[in-house]
This record gives sequence, C-alpha cells and structure tokens, in this order.
Amino acid sequence: MSIETAPGAMTTSEIVALNREHTFFSWSVQGAIDPIAIDHAEGVWLYTPDGDRILDFNSQLMSVNIGHGDRRVIDAITEQATKLQYVQPAFATEIRARLGQKLAEILPGDMDKVFFTLGGAEAIENAIKLARHYTGRTKVLARYRAYHGATMGAMTLTGDPRRWANEPGLVGVVRYPDTHRWGEAEPRPVAESLQGLEDVVRYEGPHTIAAIFLETIVGTNGILIPPDGYLQGVRELCDRHGILMVADEVMAGFGRTGRWFAVDHWNVVPDLMAMAKGLTSSYLPLGAVAMRPHIAEHFDRNMYYGGLTYSSHPVSLAASLATIRVYEEDGLIENAARMGGVLRQHHERLAAKHPSVGAHRSLGLFGILDLVRSRDPWTPMTPFNGTSDEMKAVGRYFREHGLYTMLANNSIHTNPPLCITEDELAHGFEIIDAALDIADQAVDG
Repeated sequence: MSIETAPGAMTTSEIVALNREHTFFSWSVQGAIDPIAIDHAEGVWLYTPDGDRILDFNSQLMSVNIGHGDRRVIDAITEQATKLQYVQPAFATEIRARLGQKLAEILPGDMDKVFFTLGGAEAIENAIKLARHYTGRTKVLARYRAYHGATMGAMTLTGDPRRWANEPGLVGVVRYPDTHRWGEAEPRPVAESLQGLEDVVRYEGPHTIAAIFLETIVGTNGILIPPDGYLQGVRELCDRHGILMVADEVMAGFGRTGRWFAVDHWNVVPDLMAMAKGLTSSYLPLGAVAMRPHIAEHFDRNMYYGGLTYSSHPVSLAASLATIRVYEEDGLIENAARMGGVLRQHHERLAAKHPSVGAHRSLGLFGILDLVRSRDPWTPMTPFNGTSDEMKAVGRYFREHGLYTMLANNSIHTNPPLCITEDELAHGFEIIDAALDIADQAVDG
C-alpha cells in the first residue's frame, strides 16, 4: 500500500510510520521510539495533525526562547532568502555586519567579535581550537556533570554518560570537580569546589592548560546554578595562570535566566563564550563563539586554522537579528526575570505539597524539580543514569494530558518559552501537580 506524500495529505499514523522507516532519530534505540507528530506551533503551543494541543514546557531543547511562529522572524528569513541565500564565508555581507555589531552591544564586558558556526557543538569545537591556538597549550579542563554537544571534541568535554559509547575522544581533556555531586540536594561549598579545581590545575601543570570549560549554569544535567563566588573564583584562577575561561551559554544565554547571558548575574566576563539555541530561537541553525579583544587581536597576526562551509550563513544571520529584535521589542528578558519569580513560587508550592519533590532550582525561566523516594536519607527517584517505573508513569501522564517537557534521570525540567503568561505557566504546573501524585506513591507506599 503506497503512502501519499503530497504536502498536508498524510495522517498522523502515516507521518510517524514514514519517519520511523526512513529517518534516524538521535539518542534513541530506533525500534523503541514512539514520536509525537507535530503539524504546526504557535507561541507556547504545539499542535498535532489531529488538532490536539500540547504545552511546550521545555522550549523544545531549551531553545525556542521567543516562542513558536513569530512572523517577524519568519518574514526576516523570507526577505533575506529572496535577496541572498548563500555566499561562502570569505565574503562580507550587510546582514553579517549588522548582526555582528548588534551582538557586540549585548555581549558581556568587552567581548566584541564573534565567529559564526551552525550550532552549539560547532561553537565548542571552535572554542577548543581558538584556545589551543591562542595559548599554544593543549589540555582543556571540563566537568563530569556537563553536556557540551555531540561532535567529537564537544562530546569528549561532555562528562555525562552519553560520552561513554563515543570514547576514545579528543586527547588532552582532563576532568575537574563539579559544584554539585549526584545524589546531593545542595552544592558543595564554594571554597571546596574551587580548591578541587586548583588541585587539578596544580597536578596537571598550569603551563599545559589552554582553557577551563564550564556551562555557566549546567543544563540537561540538572540546572545546576553555581553558588555565589564560584564563577568569580574560576575567573581569578584563570587570570593567575594565563588559562582561558570558556563559558558555554548555549542553553543559558539569550534571556533564559532573566539576563542576556547567565554570566551577567555574577559580573564575570569569560575569554570565550559559546552560543546557539536562543541566538535564533532555533528558527534556523546558528551558533557562535564570542571572544574578548586580546583573543581577536592575536589572530590579526596569526592564521586561524578553522572554518565551516556554512559559517555566517546569511539566512540564519537574518533569523538571529530578527530574534534579538523580538527579545527587545517584547521585553522578553524582563518577562523571563519577572516570570522566574512566579515559576519559583510554583516550585515551592509543589515541594511543600509533594513528598516526592526533594529539591528544586531555578533562575529566570531555567528550572527543575528533583524527585526522591526519601528526603532523609536523600534517595533519588532513579539510579544514576537510569529511570524508574514512577518516572516513566510521570512521563506518560504528561503525554496523555498535553504537556511536553524533558525528563532526565530523576528530574522534571521546567523551561518554557520566555513569552509564557502567568495563566499558561499555571496550566503547566497544574499538570505537573497531578503527575506528582504518581511519584508520591513511591514515597508514601
């Protein structure tokens, strides 16, 4: 039986069947996937071909920051595609000039130059190259509770178990202690975390280390917010030893935390900063590495041995410039800060009501709930790098009741688009509230 492939002619079951038969899904056992078919999206809502509505409570992959379907960005994409679709990155274009100038206005501190990539992983790859070329050193430091991307270098910097199947990876990557340990409710004391980092620097030899990489706020591995003083301490250590500080702001950047960039909360300026996701609100692929003047000036005199066919792609750049305008015109950075307080109140209410909520963390609209079987002794709802029947049941409840968000290990992510309203936020937490009754059975039972 043939399947009709004319646009708009497929049923939901046909869409899913063809997707499964001819396309390959990431991070999945292919025979076990059960994807949801999506037809269109608007604001904070996804719509299936059958007309069912799903609340996007994770901004897809913490990336559709302005919400879905904004005509201002779509029109900018169309206009640029009509004028100039592509030139190779050795050419200069007006849209490249305008976006570069705009980013220089909003980047932290004295950062004023960017290298454009096609996504966050490529931004990390080029940050590694820039750091090594600039310093002449080879080692890079990274943490275990980190995710930096799925390309070879970025995956090696990634510390979580997704790295295991992709090893061996890049030579010269060394781990240093995290601020938060798995299975603990609170971060380690700042002095302890910084001492652990300094010990690694000492043992490895500071003269061999090009850069220290960190997610400003760890994303998929737990929305781990650094305690006050930690980022400042990393900055001081890097300055003392001539090591570059590289901040991964792929998830935390572009308003997610209620500031343009998460580092702005601690008034720290990294030497290099990776960006993507909210850079275009994921309307088109785009990433970037921002750099401070002393890095950029080095390459005024020295060759940079790196490049990408689609670097500075004009249509993606147009999407980014339009997206930044939406942040500004709609006050989305300010809305994320304001709604962040509302989100935290929902977290606190659920923690007070449900014994399965052991901890919650948030900054702006970057949030998470950690589920436990017991608060004392602290017992996560799942084993490390695992799941449980309760978490699976919570996930099914979300799907059946029209909520999409990320479930990872024992955690429920709460990262909606920055345009979300109080009513929409409350609707999402109503569904989570009901689902937590399922998780509570593991505690009460």
